[in-house]
Amino acid sequence: MNRDLLPATYAAALLLATWLTAGVSGAALASPWAQVTAPSNGPTRVIGGVANGCIAGAQTLPAEGPGYVSIRRERKRFYGHAELLRLVSDLGRSQARRGDDLLMVGDLSQARGGLMSSAHRSHQNGLDVDIWFKLAPSAVAAIRETADQADPPSMLTQDGEDLGPLWGDDQKALLRAAADHPGVDRIFVNPAIKRALCRSEADSAWLRKLRPWFGHDAHFHIRLRCPDASAECEQQAAIPAGDGCGRELDWWFSDEARKAAKPSGSRAEPAMPAACRPLLAATGQQ
Repeated sequence: MNRDLLPATYAAALLLATWLTAGVSGAALASPWAQVTAPSNGPTRVIGGVANGCIAGAQTLPAEGPGYVSIRRERKRFYGHAELLRLVSDLGRSQARRGDDLLMVGDLSQARGGLMSSAHRSHQNGLDVDIWFKLAPSAVAAIRETADQADPPSMLTQDGEDLGPLWGDDQKALLRAAADHPGVDRIFVNPAIKRALCRSEADSAWLRKLRPWFGHDAHFHIRLRCPDASAECEQQAAIPAGDGCGRELDWWFSDEARKAAKPSGSRAEPAMPAACRPLLAATGQQ
C-alpha cells in the first residue's frame, strides 16, 4: 500500500488489503480445508496467494525444537513450506543462543493450506507463521498458558499508544532476527510497536520489513516471499522503499485509520485457484 495515495483511495486500498492479513471476523466459517488431516504426497508446491491459495506436499513443523515450542497443535495448523520450517528453526536457534526461554510458535498453515474456519484470511499457502512476543520458560508452561485459547498479554500500554512493561530486548531481538532473515518478505506488527522502534533505532534500515497492521500487539506475523521453483505462487506486491517511519506510519494513528479498522459488510469469496481443486477433491472434502 502506498501512503502517498489520496486519502479516499488509500482507505479503499486498505480495505482490499484486509484479505491479506485480517482475521475471519464474526461466526467461524466452515471451511472444507479445515477437515483435511494430511498433506498431499509429492514435491512441495506453493499455489496461489496467501489469502487465496493452497500448498501441495507441505512439511510438518515438529512440536518442539531448539529454542521453540509449537502451541495449539490441536488446531492442526503446523504445516508449511520447507523454507518456513527452516525460518522457525533458525529463529529458535537464535533465541536459544540468547537464553533458556522458548519462542511460542502459533499458526502456520493447514495440511494442504486453504481457508481456515477461524482466525485468519491469510496463512493459506504455507508461507505465513505467527510467533508470540512473550517467551515461555518451558514447553509445558507454553502449552498450559495457551490451552484455553487465551492470547498471551499485549506488549503495549493500556491505551495502546506505546510499548508496555512486558516489552524488552528479547522482543526487539526476535523482530531483528526475523527481519534479517533472507527469505522474509514482511512482518506485521502493531503500528505502536513500529512507531516506538522508529523512534529508538539509530539504524532504521531493518525496520522496512516491519509493516503496521491492526492488532498484532501480542504476536507478530511473518510472511515469506515466494520460494524459488514455485511458479504457481502469487507474490504480494513489493513493500515501499525506505524504512516506513514517515507519513506512511503516521496514517495509522489517524481517524481515517480507526474507521478503516472496522470494515462493514460481507465480501465475496474469490474463486479458488484451479490447481488447488484437485488437492481438496482428493480428500473427499470438496
